Amino acid sequence: MSVRLLLSCAEASGDLYAGALTRELRAREPALRIEGLGGPQFEAAGGRLVDDYREIAVTGLTEAIPKFPRILRALGRLARAARAERPDALVVIDAPDFNFRLAPRIRRLGVPVVYYVSPQIWAWRKGRLKTIRRIADRVLVIFPFEEALYRDAGVPVEFVGHPLVDLAKATATRERFLAGLGLAPAAPTVAILPGSRPNEVSRILPDLLAAATRILGAAPSAQFVIARAPHLDDALFRGALDAGYTIVGGDADTVLASSDVALTASGTATIQTALHDTPMVIVYRVSPLTYQLGRRLVSVASIGMVNLIAGEPIVPELIQDRFTPDAVAREALSMLTDRVRVARIREGLARVRARLGGPGASGRAADAILHIARGV
Repeated sequence: MSVRLLLSCAEASGDLYAGALTRELRAREPALRIEGLGGPQFEAAGGRLVDDYREIAVTGLTEAIPKFPRILRALGRLARAARAERPDALVVIDAPDFNFRLAPRIRRLGVPVVYYVSPQIWAWRKGRLKTIRRIADRVLVIFPFEEALYRDAGVPVEFVGHPLVDLAKATATRERFLAGLGLAPAAPTVAILPGSRPNEVSRILPDLLAAATRILGAAPSAQFVIARAPHLDDALFRGALDAGYTIVGGDADTVLASSDVALTASGTATIQTALHDTPMVIVYRVSPLTYQLGRRLVSVASIGMVNLIAGEPIVPELIQDRFTPDAVAREALSMLTDRVRVARIREGLARVRARLGGPGASGRAADAILHIARGV
């Protein structure tokens, strides 16, 4: 009998990891059948979509309210798929707001649950550790310091490393890439990564474009490349298009590898940026109510992933009211001109990369999942 898996990822980064994981699973088990909630990366790797995460992706507490009916439909579809043909295991990837609701439903069917890329319990809402202990048979963590947190709490855990170590690869050299866009390879280049969800881009991109205008006022030779998640609507980028900015879809790694500084929304993109050794300014903004509610649950001083991993503020974070065009421009111009500061930042980024584990994370995760699915 071939192994059958149900998978759930509810955001762009999870879809990226799901695609890499599915390729490794199928390499080990060619007859594998895997379906679930995913996106284009998961589907391209051979997964069958029961539902598409892009229909439910959102950040923020209050921002999710309009999505609730659609989220409930997605939960229902996955539960029906599991009842129709019981999978050997459920693999959930991050996205606790969705997967904490899904996992208990599937586990009640006698299906083991593997939590891959666990929620950041070390950063906020530590009470979620009790939920994970209740719903997960195994947790596969991507940061080495997470392993002790789960083990001390009595949760079966395995550190597999960060999948982006393998995935964050440029497709061209800086010279070829920028020249192909009609830009000057030798000119100061700033990457703009406004997020992967529509509500992120709508809140973040306008102020990053305003910051770019200010940067140009002080550094006229600077040039900008916007990395666009491929599924986002054109309307979100209308202002950038009308202003003549260069926009590249689906190749954030090459954009980052070809840039001197990145202006990036907080999230997985900050890890990609660190892997390309690119100094960055981290920004983020949510609704005022979400911010006020969320800050009460945060247990760390930083929210930027690279700063959390480093254990110290190695790059600036401009969050909510501190995120202004003037502040972003000031930090970016400093990184474009202050070589001592850039060297210090890159020393910190090197420490971050050292803590992400070596290559092969997706393969190690696949081995662990198949072990559980086969019941051995």
